[in-house]
Amino acid sequence: MPNITRFTPAPSTAVIVISTIALTGILSWTAAQQGPPGRDRRGGPPGGFRQHTANASSPIQLVPATRQPPARSESTFQKTGASGLEVRANGIPDHRVGAFPNRGNPNSITEQGYDIVIPSDPRPAPRATSQFGPFGIALNGVMLDPGAAEYWQGDPSLGWTYEALGGAVALGIDENHAHVQPTGAYHYHGLPTLYLKQLGVGADRHSAQIGWAADGFPIYALYGYREAKNPASGIVKLQSSYRLKSGKRPTEPDGPGGTYDGAFVQDYEYVEGGGDLDECNGRFCVTPEYPEGTYAYFLTEAWPVIPRLFRGTPVPLREEGRGGGPGPGGPPGRDFGPPPGGPGGRPPFPPPPQH
Repeated sequence: MPNITRFTPAPSTAVIVISTIALTGILSWTAAQQGPPGRDRRGGPPGGFRQHTANASSPIQLVPATRQPPARSESTFQKTGASGLEVRANGIPDHRVGAFPNRGNPNSITEQGYDIVIPSDPRPAPRATSQFGPFGIALNGVMLDPGAAEYWQGDPSLGWTYEALGGAVALGIDENHAHVQPTGAYHYHGLPTLYLKQLGVGADRHSAQIGWAADGFPIYALYGYREAKNPASGIVKLQSSYRLKSGKRPTEPDGPGGTYDGAFVQDYEYVEGGGDLDECNGRFCVTPEYPEGTYAYFLTEAWPVIPRLFRGTPVPLREEGRGGGPGPGGPPGRDFGPPPGGPGGRPPFPPPPQH
């Protein structure tokens, strides 16, 4: 098991209620930075992204996790200074993984060199925000990174981002809902099945903490108290407040057509009060690690599974291109396509959504 130093940040009593959210605008913000549609000088899709035309979701054929990872898992979490949590990890999981490379993923798992400081005194921000890059890091040192740089017609500016777990594009995901970037970074796109099993996450108890978000708030999975601030209220499987939109997507040139079925991130909408969690897939609550209360995120079975929005102010968790070197299918730092803002570039945090 990884060496973990736990600590308890000062809890916040602030309560923020946000009634609506421009989900498509937030999650496609980086796509908008690419400019208008067009072909690049090489004749391929804009920005060098892979070109896809699929518009229907499909069940994912998960690669069995039967292989030992190529190195020992190493991760430490230690409070540093007055307001920082230093994370050092090699990105190698402490459970079995799928075979990589595989038919849907051309990359091999290699050790990384994560050295990150995330906030240890997180505070809610005025508005929910997103950022380009991982949402958080699990306590075993593996990134929780739900997004995929895969776009309809290979053009981010069109505003249709393929959902990694939607099955419209084969990404070679293993039964931990993870695969490998060109840098060699193994990362979770969904529920880290074997890791949750290791931690004993189940219906008989509140989830153990599984990681930290980039804004410093803790991450849990699936199970919490029925009443957010009452440990005596029983255990329930917490439900996301997102749902599929009804009807059909717009057709070309405005969209890929077809039914809103989960093939794209933009197929989903947030319905306030539709589940147990807010638009960030979290809530203000008490947990075993935070008996006095905190804001906490939860992984869920239904979309978004791993949250896509931050309640606090996130810090970047990964330098593009760090560790492992580029691999087939795209430059370092993303699953296949390059990051927005030019080779190796990182955009600033997107503007907050307008409610």
